[in-house]
This record gives sequence, C-alpha cells and structure tokens, in this order.
Amino acid sequence: MTPTTPNTTGAAPPWIVPPWPELVSAALLGAERRTPPEAGRGGPAGLLDAAALSTVRRRAALRPAPAGERPRRAPDDPRPPLPQAARRRLALLLADRGGSGSSRRGTAPDLTELLPQWLTAAGDHGYRAPEALLPALLDTARGRTDLRPAALALAGPRARWLARLNDDWKFALRGIGGGPGTVGTDRSDDPEALQRLWDEGLFGERIAVLAALRRRTPDAGRELLSRSWPSERAEDRLMFLDSLREGLSTADEPFLEQALSDRSRNVRATAAELLSALPGSALATRMAARARSCVALDRTATPPAPGTTAAPSDPVIVVEAPYECDAGMQRDGVVAKAPSGRGERSWWFGQLVEAAPLSGWAERFGGREPTAITALPVADGWRTELHDAWCRAAVRQRDAAWARALLGTPAAPLQGAESAAGGSSRDPAKLLAVLPEGERAQWVAEFIAAHGLADAFRMLGVCAVPWAEPLGGAVVDALDIARDAGSYPWSFSGVMGLAERCLDPAAADRLDMLTAVTDEPEGASPGSVGYWSEAFQRLVGTLRLRATMHAELAAPARLAASGGAAGPSGSDHPPGTATGTDAAHDATG
Repeated sequence: MTPTTPNTTGAAPPWIVPPWPELVSAALLGAERRTPPEAGRGGPAGLLDAAALSTVRRRAALRPAPAGERPRRAPDDPRPPLPQAARRRLALLLADRGGSGSSRRGTAPDLTELLPQWLTAAGDHGYRAPEALLPALLDTARGRTDLRPAALALAGPRARWLARLNDDWKFALRGIGGGPGTVGTDRSDDPEALQRLWDEGLFGERIAVLAALRRRTPDAGRELLSRSWPSERAEDRLMFLDSLREGLSTADEPFLEQALSDRSRNVRATAAELLSALPGSALATRMAARARSCVALDRTATPPAPGTTAAPSDPVIVVEAPYECDAGMQRDGVVAKAPSGRGERSWWFGQLVEAAPLSGWAERFGGREPTAITALPVADGWRTELHDAWCRAAVRQRDAAWARALLGTPAAPLQGAESAAGGSSRDPAKLLAVLPEGERAQWVAEFIAAHGLADAFRMLGVCAVPWAEPLGGAVVDALDIARDAGSYPWSFSGVMGLAERCLDPAAADRLDMLTAVTDEPEGASPGSVGYWSEAFQRLVGTLRLRATMHAELAAPARLAASGGAAGPSGSDHPPGTATGTDAAHDATG
C-alpha cells in the first residue's frame, strides 16, 4: 500500500467539499467577499469547482426513495367557460399586469386599471377562469391584494387546489370570501361536511364556511361559531365575530352580549359596534340613556323687546359631557383612553352619541325631524363633536334620513361642517354611501355643478358604476370647464382616472369633440393644452375598450337571443367576418 503523502500546503483535500448552504451564501455575497475555507483555490473559479463537485457527489449518493403520493384530481368547476374573445382579452390583461408605471401621459388605455372591472364583469356573468390562465391569474392576485376577491372568485375551487401545490399562492387558502365556487358554498347542503371543514379546515376555509352559513341560515352560522368560541384564538374570534355582520339580527344579541365580556379589547369593541347597529338591543338602550343624560334642549327663549315684533330666539342644544368612564361604559365598548390631542370628556361623549339609536333623538327634541334637529344651534362649541358623532351613528345604523339631514343641500356647504382646522372628522363620502344609489348620484352631480371637482373625488368613489346621469355629464362638464379655464391639468389626473373606470361607455361618442387640441388660454399652465387633449383621447379610447370588453363577455347571451350559430372555436360570429372585438384586440396587443 502506497503511503499517503502528508498535506503540507494547508489547503483542504480535494474530496472535502463545503456544505451546500455555504456555497450558496458565498455565491450570493460574491467570491471576493466570502470563499468557503474548504473550497480549495480561491476566487470564482474555485467556488464553481466546489459547487460542481458538490453537485456530482450529491447526485451520486442519492438513494431512490418511495414515490410520493400523487396529488388528488382537481375539483370540477361547473360554471361555463369564457367565450373565446373574452379568454383572449383576459390573457392580454394578465400579460400587461406589470403596468406602465405611474405616468398618466399618452393616449393608450391603462390595462392594469381595466383588469379589476373585467374580473368583476366576468364574475357577474358566472364564468370560470380558463385552466391555462390560472397560474397567471394567481400571480397577479398575489401582487395586487385589491384583485384577490374577484380573481379568486373567478378562479374557483381549482385556485385552492393549485395553492396547495405552490407556496407562492398560499394566500388563496387564507382569505377566500363568498361567491361562486368558493369553499363552503358547494357543501352548504351537507351539514356533516360543513362541520368537518369547520373543525379541520384552514382559517380561510372556516371563514368561508361561516359566511356561507350566515347568508343561507344566519342562526346556523351563529350556533356553529358559539360551539367553538371558547377555544378560538383572540385574533380568530375577532374575524369570526366580524362575519356576523352578514344577516345581523336581534337573534344574535345574546351571543354578542356574552362577547362584551371577552378578554380581548378588540373583540369587545366589535361586539359593541354590532350591538349598537341593532336599535332595539339592550346595549343600544343603555347607550341611549347615557347619551340623553349628556344632551338637552334649553327651551329658555329670550322675550322680544317691548314695542318690537321680533320673535323669540330658537332653543339651543346644551351638552354636558360625562366626567368619568366607568366600568359599565367600558364593557359596552367605550374606550377610556383618549387619543393624543383629544380631551377625555369629549372623547367619551362622542362614543356615547355614536352608539345611541338615532331614532330616540326625536323624542328628546320635541318630536322634531332630523333636518330640524341638525339645524338647531349648539352651545359652548360642542356643535362639531355632536354632529360628527351623529354622522358616525348614521353610517353605522344606515339611517338615510339622518345622513340626508347631515349632508344638507349640495349647493351649500355641508350643514354644520367646520373646516379641518376646526376639528371636524366627518366624511361626506360615508354619509353618501347610506343614501340610495340614484339619490347619491344626483347629490354628487349637483355638488360638482356648484363647487367643481376639487372636493368631489372621494364622493365620486362611492357612486355606483357606471355613473348614472346626470353625474357623468356633470363630471365631463367640470373637466371641460377646467380645461377652458387653463387650470393646471395634472391636478385633475385622479378624477380623469376615475372617469376612465366609471363613466358609462356609451358616452364615448359625444366626448370625441373634447379630444381636439384647442388654442391655449391666456395664463394657462405650459403644455396644458396637449395634456388635456391626450387625457380626453385616453378617456374616449378607454370607454370604447370597456364597451368591447362587455360585448365580449355578453357574446353567448346575445347569440342565444338572436338564435344564431356559433362560428369556429366558440366564436359567436360567422367565419370570415371581421369584428370590433378583433380590431380592438389588435389595437391593444
């Protein structure tokens, strides 16, 4: 046997290979900064040699292992497939998911902004996503949380099947809401399957089960939750409790009253909020008594001076805020610690009024209607605090009469609204969301006609899409007026983006005249004329593309109504005919 020559160089023998994680770490940091000591010669070449040797050794020593269990077959999705043209459109929208950046210049439609509308419309038609596009759809939903509900509803049960095979898509298992094909809805007729899924399922699946039961039989959903309530984690209890908003009724009051004693402050606050939305609940009655003890009507009227015909002055609302936040108030959801910059008494007072039923104030103020109550003066600077609390109560209790009274008339400033410097925190957009859709659109249209677009952005965001007339016309007229006045164009880019998504596509033809380049008004911002022209061209192009998208999704319905025959590949047009859909596809491709 030949004796082994001693290693006197200090280098590691060639058969000594560094662990694979060390090689990966060195490659990421760079061979100049880190070279594993056992890698032999230094530098990148030595690192690559060591990686090659490690790869060969790992493969050579690999022992055959038993085959893993094959994935179960993907579940069926009984919903109809997309029409061929709509399938191509989805592929285009997903391919452009990277977007064109934040720039609003140019005349091409922004496909990333059209994808949410397309997903919603496809879901309304009851289609399922094409199997080949599911990976791209899940990748897009992973990067854009705003798309997840609609994307996962379109993807259906196969999205969950894929998510179990790819960690990048695990979000699909956590937060799937209701909708066609979602978990829970397809098993709602099997109580044993629902109970098993509730006991053993992932958190997202359990949420979906509870939501499905609350939509179908609210009492069964509450009973399912109550049985496992003591063993649930605090953060899970909070999410489950929030699901009770679906189908909330007085039958839920006993369970919610028990939740008021929960050890989690957030759970207690949510239970109190839900109970205050039930005007007949015991909590609402307690809050009403506390709020009435703080608010009164001073009926002392100043008599007219002798020999004059002046009328007595109007009664005044007087406020006496609570001096302490006792244990009962805290159990009923009143947060004792005031935020920075807020006085404790006003903070407690606002929470009491917010949780008190609005229906009880008429008796307190002599039978007056909400409009008359909100018109009364309030003494000692309490008007802002009182009206803001009434606004929050109107939103929570979905009381249209009070929301209407607090909004006031569109042509005048919001009734009782003080400037931000005055401390008002009310949100007109939330009040508008309480009104019926038609009334909401009419109010915002009149507001824009009187005040322009400067303060209307959030209000436009709560109006139903597409914007009904006269709202759509009011927005376009205001944009046209801003252009003619030479206004700084970039300040209207947000409203223009909303118009692209929310205007009725039928308005495209009458907007063509606004795309022309006009003479620059005196004192206009430099380059504003070209920007306005581009913006209106993009608006018209986007509206026409939206019309095409809706036509593609509605193709089978039109075909059935006309009694026609489908062309090849599922097309609803005869062979050899050119369509507006194909032209739009080519233009945006």
